[in-house]
Amino acid sequence: MQDPTPESGGSARPDEERREEAVAVPASGSASWLQRVFEEARGDSQLSVVPAEPPPVTVVAVERYLAGAQPAAAAQYWYDVTLADGACQERCYLAPRLNGLVQRAHLRAGARVRLTRCSYRYEEKRLNYGFPCLEELEVACGPGPAPAALPRGRPLPLRGDKKHYLPLWNNEDPYGDVWVADKPQAQVDVDVSKLTSLGQLEMTWRSKFHYHPLLVRVLHKSRLRYYGKPEKKMDMPYQAYFEVADGSGMMSMVLWNSLCPEWYNSMKVGTVLLLEQYAVKTSYPFKTKPTPGDSQMKRFATIEISLNVRDPPTKITIIPEEMVKPEWGLPEVKYRFITRSELDGLPNNYSCDVIGLVTFVGRAERARKKEHGEDFWLYRWVHAVDGTSDQPFILELFATSQPEVFEHIHPMTYLVCTQMRVVRDLTENPSSTIYLTTSNESQIFITGWHRGQPYTKDTKVRNFIQWTKTQNEVDQMEKAVIGGYYPFPRPPNNFLKYCKNNKVESVLKAIGETGKEIEDLHYREHKRIAVQGIISAIKCISCSNVAEEVSGVELAQKDNSQSLESSAASKEDSVHKEKSTNLQNKEVKSFLESQYTPGEKHHHQALLSQKSSVKRKMPRRLNTDAHQRSASVTPVSSHHYFTRSARRKLGLDEFQHEDIMQDKNRQTVSDSSQYSTDQEGMSDILETEETGRACGLWQSDLWAQVKDKLMKYLHHSTIFPESIPRKFDYVHRDLLMQQYNLHAAVHQPKETRTHKNISDFKSASGLGYYEVTVLGINHDVAIDVAFLPLFCPDDPHLFQLEDIQNDTLLSCMSCISASQQSATSSGRLPDMFPLSDEIVKAAMALDGKHVVCILDICHLGDDKVEVFLSKIYKTVDPDVLDAV
Repeated sequence: MQDPTPESGGSARPDEERREEAVAVPASGSASWLQRVFEEARGDSQLSVVPAEPPPVTVVAVERYLAGAQPAAAAQYWYDVTLADGACQERCYLAPRLNGLVQRAHLRAGARVRLTRCSYRYEEKRLNYGFPCLEELEVACGPGPAPAALPRGRPLPLRGDKKHYLPLWNNEDPYGDVWVADKPQAQVDVDVSKLTSLGQLEMTWRSKFHYHPLLVRVLHKSRLRYYGKPEKKMDMPYQAYFEVADGSGMMSMVLWNSLCPEWYNSMKVGTVLLLEQYAVKTSYPFKTKPTPGDSQMKRFATIEISLNVRDPPTKITIIPEEMVKPEWGLPEVKYRFITRSELDGLPNNYSCDVIGLVTFVGRAERARKKEHGEDFWLYRWVHAVDGTSDQPFILELFATSQPEVFEHIHPMTYLVCTQMRVVRDLTENPSSTIYLTTSNESQIFITGWHRGQPYTKDTKVRNFIQWTKTQNEVDQMEKAVIGGYYPFPRPPNNFLKYCKNNKVESVLKAIGETGKEIEDLHYREHKRIAVQGIISAIKCISCSNVAEEVSGVELAQKDNSQSLESSAASKEDSVHKEKSTNLQNKEVKSFLESQYTPGEKHHHQALLSQKSSVKRKMPRRLNTDAHQRSASVTPVSSHHYFTRSARRKLGLDEFQHEDIMQDKNRQTVSDSSQYSTDQEGMSDILETEETGRACGLWQSDLWAQVKDKLMKYLHHSTIFPESIPRKFDYVHRDLLMQQYNLHAAVHQPKETRTHKNISDFKSASGLGYYEVTVLGINHDVAIDVAFLPLFCPDDPHLFQLEDIQNDTLLSCMSCISASQQSATSSGRLPDMFPLSDEIVKAAMALDGKHVVCILDICHLGDDKVEVFLSKIYKTVDPDVLDAV
């Protein structure tokens, strides 16, 4: 990206304005404990106080912003925390040494905490301005006050001179009231005689200082780029690229700084703009370039249009589409849609657009942009089908500055992704699975966002809609899966290739360092590391022994006490029985209505698994009844086509509005389909039942000799409920989306409450998992990790069963054994499985041999970290020796 042009002359905020920001927002007429404590701190000689017997207070919001100029080792970001005590809400500055509580999701919106020490901090460069500071917090054990909604028009950050908050978990998304949703369109008369064209501008721009107005259409739009640095003083350090065109060709346009919050959301693909008083600069040569839908369109690549708030102050006008005249010669937006059947024949890095029916949505995860940095990419994996192949599109979706879309992707929605890039490596593994990843200019749209989009006129989009009319809604629902561990793309079969695609200084980590790697993870950060060791023991453990603790998401948004270490599950169930006909209910109506990502760094990785159902066990740590029943909602309709309301729910009406679906012989809608509660195989299990039973065990002779003499033994084989993919339940879709999105910055209580937690939803994968013990090559340390076989019997293509070369052990562990098949058919999941002969044989073949293990680690919030074994490389292979 090119060097930003700072906004000059930024005025400092008046002290009176800053003082008003620190004032609490009263929620009732009762006395406020928080206000009393903060006044006491301000009056103390040390400006600090340790409250006696502090009551629990509720965290209403946790908001992040860029820190001021600090020493090199200081935190890059600061956090303001809004607390509620039932009488008022107070914004407080979080002491930077406590930032880890936010970064690991201990301190989050909706949590209950006790304030054990606080101080009052004055700004030395401001007159009469200060704010409370949280110095020490602890988990609340008693009930906390119900938080009220935050007042509209959020004030500015407490410390420093920043004028806006950032999104909590990434920098690419708009966040806060400062971002204008839609600028009003202007009714203007365009004087064509005063316009210039992009072609004329390229030829004459050096000889002019003032340029004639431009009339252009937006063809492509990039994600936001935030370039703020603590040492730089800028009000709104944002930048966004657009590709705009007129009859002469296409040129880049850059939206700078304070214009981004004002105009970014309104400048959509297809929008017609009248630009006046703009600047022209030499084009930045290293920016990304989208692939135009019209291959014949001329591209003016030497210069770019620069829109600034000053020097000169650009005037932007949005022309309503109904006022656009054909004689203006503005090009239409064109696309490069492909079908799934065409994907296999496309080369690596090919640019395309896709549409599909979503069948799987993975949880939102984060990848660190720079080693040891505080900035992250936000992404998730999605599967979508279009009827042209039995294989789905596998989509790696990075945040595209569309949080309202990204956070609401769920199965059974229609998904459109533009400017996607093909990722494949035929030289590494010709049979490896192909996937698509977002580019800097990608846009994503789901049901509710299609109406009015230019792509609704595309032929392949029309064909897709026609295909959906022939589909059995029930069949598609049975295949729908959400969340869980998704080990894709798989590591390459060649370890030398793995080493090349890793940008860390050292490829191999010592097993003893793994604990530090895990400790340094941030919330939902996913990382892949390589360790060298010896496979020394394998256990087969029933899924009934999964650690049944809910994640940091407070599923029911209740007012009972929440712990920073583990949140308690709700007991309430105001939606215990919900009726539905072909997914028709009130909720359906609401349903209707930095430049490069690391996507190309990934390697292909297969998902191997076993077929089964899962046995539920109630947790000991949860505040729930000893007995709990799990309800799986399944439709019983036998209607073979999408009903009218189903079409409306899935967004077909949006395309019909664009004259895409013209079905004059519409069939009568069936109204007999309902949801029934399926409790077969989900018997009540006592909480006191023994946990952690080994279902089968193999250990090497070496392990028996050294296991009691280890200097360090790390145990990271725990499987959490969030690790298991779940069958999608449309009735509880909001609950599931909340679970697999990231924690919200602001607490948003819901009217709908339910006692369900994530463990109550039916598993989409296997009967059990494996605990694998890896001994260090010096026989002094060891680590237990998990291996989770994945297989969805309702959709064999969800988790690809690919042949794993040079990985016999994991291949055997991924296959369902005869005894497990027998257990599945009997309808009752036993507490133990014996290891198959194939697994024992494969393990013995590795006995005592040095191997390289690839581990997938992900922080799930609080103190929960999953560590999965993803790949085993033999060090006797020539490519491994060369690489190491």
